[in-house]
Amino acid sequence: MDKFLIRGGKPLNGTVKISGAKNSALPCLAAALLTGETVTLHNVPYVKDLITQRRLLEDLGATVLTPELHTQKIKAANIEIYEAPYELVKTMRASVLALGPLLARFGQAKVSLPGGCAIGTRPIDLHLKAFERLGATVSLEAGDVIARAPKGRLTGADTFFEKVSVTGTENVMMAASLARGLTTIRNAAREPEIEDLAELLNKMGAKISGAGTSEIEIEGVEDLGAAEHVIIPDRIETGTFIVAAAITGGEVEIENCQPKHLQAVIEKLRETGVEIETRGADKIFVKRGDPGLRSKDVTTEPHPLFPTDMQAQYMALMTQAEGTATIVETIFENRFMHASELVRMGADIQISGNTAIVKGKTKLTGAPVLASDLRASASLVLAALAAEGETLIDRVYHIDRGYETIVKKLSAIGADIERITENLK
Repeated sequence: MDKFLIRGGKPLNGTVKISGAKNSALPCLAAALLTGETVTLHNVPYVKDLITQRRLLEDLGATVLTPELHTQKIKAANIEIYEAPYELVKTMRASVLALGPLLARFGQAKVSLPGGCAIGTRPIDLHLKAFERLGATVSLEAGDVIARAPKGRLTGADTFFEKVSVTGTENVMMAASLARGLTTIRNAAREPEIEDLAELLNKMGAKISGAGTSEIEIEGVEDLGAAEHVIIPDRIETGTFIVAAAITGGEVEIENCQPKHLQAVIEKLRETGVEIETRGADKIFVKRGDPGLRSKDVTTEPHPLFPTDMQAQYMALMTQAEGTATIVETIFENRFMHASELVRMGADIQISGNTAIVKGKTKLTGAPVLASDLRASASLVLAALAAEGETLIDRVYHIDRGYETIVKKLSAIGADIERITENLK
């Protein structure tokens, strides 16, 4: 099992290029299931989740070619099965995005629930209610969601999400593209990844308007065709590297990013004393301002407010800020698992329910720590970059799910980081 060994205390300086957005590429790959013609995607990040999504498409019968490292050509002309098995779904919840396209195009789909997923409390329940509004029959059998469309085709309808759901919005948007009539999604997610998926679907021949707002309209069409599309840059990777520059006291230029996609993050980080200069539409320059970092409270909210996927990284930064910061997590339960590992490194963090109190500025010292999820991994890397001594981060397969060549990118701007591979005997 691989680990990261990081020797901290070195300011990061130089230029880093942001990869394509994992959370956009995942639904865009799934959208290729809606047509038998070739869908070509560029700027696809080479990360574990995308490798898993490609395997899922191939298991269903699609052909996926990679003429270049970051280009995927998907042709789903010969789909043979309509099932996303537990073996794949258990490693990546985004596999559920196959449900909408399969149901829309073939009138049936079977997707395993992730392990430990209670359908009544997980967001997938929102997907299923929406599919029922579109006329599908949905049942749960032996841990699988089985959905069928009457007479092989869904029917457009008004749908309302009781809670904002990004994957729910994406799933229903894809399904409604081939439904009879008009579908309206109310209280839809507004993330840039939703807009990116809608742009791809419209290139394929769909009729979608309102993506990026809380109300999306989809006029169903008979079929969809070939398209070519460039995935947007990863806004969470961008935010992570902004924090990396700030927490180490370095100066970093970040290329191939879209600052407009993370305005809430940029505004909050500026409040803490991080200097962020926008250079055109796709570059920013970051450095820690004088006299240093200061603590500011934050609450995670759906886009366009502060994203939950930047909460862990922000917590790491607040350990190095003067004062006390209150961090409230409103999106996901149990998303403070990184806090105890930061405490092992010297942080002063108290957790009460969905609230974390971070007292700074504390001296961080390298220690063995354990990554619990993707963004927790990023927060531990950031803390290790600022800490004195060596930090050994275990279970870094989590970070491989969403950050492309992070060791290479950090090393190129001055980090002392290496990947250690331990062979099990």
